[in-house]
Amino acid sequence: AYSNKDLPEYNFIIMISIKSQLQCALAVFFGLVSVPLRMAAKTDDFLNAYNIVWTNQSKNSSESMPCGGGDIGLNVWVENGDVLFYLSRSGAFDENNQFSKLGRVRLKFSPNPFASGTFRQELKLREGQVEIQGGEGDSHISLRLWVDVSNPVVHVSAQSAKPVTFEAIYENWRIAERPVGNTEERHAIRGFYHGPITPVIYPDTVAFADDVISWYHRNRNTHVFDMTVEQQGLSAAKDKLWNPLKGLTFGGCMTGKGMKPAGQGAGRYASTDFHSWSLKSDSPRTEHELQVVLHIANTDTLDAWQTGLRTIITKALGDPAGDEAKSRAWWDAFWNRSHIVIYPGAIRPESPEWQVARNYQLFRYQLGCNAYGEYPTKFNGGLFTFDPEYVDSNLAYTPDFRKWGGGSFTAQNQRLVYWPMLRSGDFDLMPSQLKFYTRALTNAELRSEVYWGIKHAASFTEQMDQFGLPVAFEWGWKKPTNAPVGVEDNAWLEYVWDTAFEFGQMALELKRYNNEDISAYLPFIDSCLKFFDEYYRRAALARGIRPYDEQGHLILYPGSGAETYKMAYNASSTIAALQTVLGRLLELPEGVITPEQRKRWTEMVKRIPPIPFRLMEGHKTIAPAVVWSRINNSEITQLYPVFPWGIYGLGKPDLQVAIDTWYHGVDNAGQRGHVSWRQDNIFCARLGLTDEAAALAIKKLGDAPRRFPTFWGPGYDWTPDHNWGGSGMIGLQEMLMQTSGRDILLFPTWPKAWDVDFKLHAPYGTTVEAELRDGKVVRLKVTPEERAKDLKVMIQGGVPVERIILNTH
Repeated sequence: AYSNKDLPEYNFIIMISIKSQLQCALAVFFGLVSVPLRMAAKTDDFLNAYNIVWTNQSKNSSESMPCGGGDIGLNVWVENGDVLFYLSRSGAFDENNQFSKLGRVRLKFSPNPFASGTFRQELKLREGQVEIQGGEGDSHISLRLWVDVSNPVVHVSAQSAKPVTFEAIYENWRIAERPVGNTEERHAIRGFYHGPITPVIYPDTVAFADDVISWYHRNRNTHVFDMTVEQQGLSAAKDKLWNPLKGLTFGGCMTGKGMKPAGQGAGRYASTDFHSWSLKSDSPRTEHELQVVLHIANTDTLDAWQTGLRTIITKALGDPAGDEAKSRAWWDAFWNRSHIVIYPGAIRPESPEWQVARNYQLFRYQLGCNAYGEYPTKFNGGLFTFDPEYVDSNLAYTPDFRKWGGGSFTAQNQRLVYWPMLRSGDFDLMPSQLKFYTRALTNAELRSEVYWGIKHAASFTEQMDQFGLPVAFEWGWKKPTNAPVGVEDNAWLEYVWDTAFEFGQMALELKRYNNEDISAYLPFIDSCLKFFDEYYRRAALARGIRPYDEQGHLILYPGSGAETYKMAYNASSTIAALQTVLGRLLELPEGVITPEQRKRWTEMVKRIPPIPFRLMEGHKTIAPAVVWSRINNSEITQLYPVFPWGIYGLGKPDLQVAIDTWYHGVDNAGQRGHVSWRQDNIFCARLGLTDEAAALAIKKLGDAPRRFPTFWGPGYDWTPDHNWGGSGMIGLQEMLMQTSGRDILLFPTWPKAWDVDFKLHAPYGTTVEAELRDGKVVRLKVTPEERAKDLKVMIQGGVPVERIILNTH
């Protein structure tokens, strides 16, 4: 039974336990022919091929390299012989809700090893570090930059062949009060955009303290929160509203072994003036160390914040070597839990397919840099934005600038950053996004109570600030007095209230994938459901004498198919969300949900209307809604029942209806594409359209038009565009593996010609590792082994593979 005659080129070591034999027998029973075991291919070194190496210096900050960990991101580059890096940390929101950098650091050496000779800058993915080397012979120097995953500390170490003088300069451009006119710069403080109030950027405080440079920004007592509450008629409830900007202070300090204050200076980088404070080594040395400690906290007093900073310093600087070992171990574990490698063992940077997998890994690294942020990784640049004039020459603003705001979040975009973390097994990264909603829950519920008299029911809008209220600009600065209560005066966003459900579904998937305790998220999900149930019954009674239609279903009007199908009646994307989330909640066992919840959700399921259909070009297709008044944007929401909601797809009923929707069911050509948040690649993967999915994967995950391959954008958003990368990751994962109930579909839309090695996660605590060579599966490992019976191996959209090799060792 276990002969290697079919694959004579391989030598096999066969070690089969009774359990393994049973697994193989099950595979045969389910239509797969087992052949001998092959030892797992070694993939430990695949990351080395994906490390980014530059052998010449950068022109400016747009040619920077990401480095980070925990919740800190650095843009690192070498320009004109100076080593520079921007400092960014999750949650650094000023009074205006600008997402502020925490400054820029410039490193100088004398004599300067980067003035001539060889140069090398490398992002070392497995270690989570950037290494920079310069000079030759006696002038050689090597620098390492890394961020402590467990503590908010940036470390720099330098070793040189001969003693050199080391200077570390802290540069800050928030140096004076600066009103921001009604210009494009207000995109970065989006609440004020086109508003009647002139925001002011307030200066940071920077000073020498003994042998340390310290700085901070403490939010003033008047901020965008106050303005938003008043604008939206919520002043009476203000004392009950959560205000995350109150007492928020962010800053840090920079210190180095044997380094002393060396004066202040001024300069200009790109189009922004800055002041500088310098530390310099007290003597030339062959070894130098520098630490930058960052601290963010809401405190009643500045003294309390400074006490917190001192505590971090004491904790984080006691054992740098031990902290580095722990951080490297974290990154090693991060890479070991998941990977996708196309053309394993090869280095083909000119190959579009090879780029796809390399860039998948690089972008996952960017997501890992904000693993434990207080706030989620922002879709519009994450932690790695740079001077905006290098994105658009017309935007000559400070390095703090990014379009679509700092503390404001767009749900349709944020979701694409976090969905791929399930398949990659990065479950510990997801709470940053899910807690975003649980923290703002009280504010969203108070909105519903004040506007509509609905208690304990959350109304989350599509575009909102981190405190759970609509962004002031999106709410409308010239809102008509007769406008609908509680509705944004915005053609794109009116009645877009269903996007929070995707994050509820993510929480439910955490339970299914990793058996996590999701009790903290259930009140958020339940509250959103209550809002839809109550609001739309009341809306129907305001227009007629019945709360339901003639089938007893909710009348979801006025609604919206994302930002595209406006004033919609029964939008299919909303219906799919309600059906799926309620169905998943009811799958939860006793003890996780209460009998009262089960009864209420069971009744609500009966009130959800069916997904609507329409005939397009002679084909039955999913309709965006029963009817709508206008098409405002270009999302294909009629395919949201495919993704994210998974009602249609491979292994599920009525697949042809969904396929016909892709081919015949869009309303204009502008709805297709690959840029930014577009998810055509995901649709095609889930529908089994291999050629289309492959072509779109190359467009999505091919090299960006910048020096760093995954600094995509600006697209519709900003650079680096993180929902561009996230949607690319999702599509690639779905090409390799999909799930339907307990079934695991392997290689459902994967081109035979793309050799690949991967490890991905599936529901019920499952991991799948497989290797495809020359169109055949040559290695497969399913953990736990009993899940092998649920595996269905497919090549080119559903054709069963001829043979499978089960590897359990």
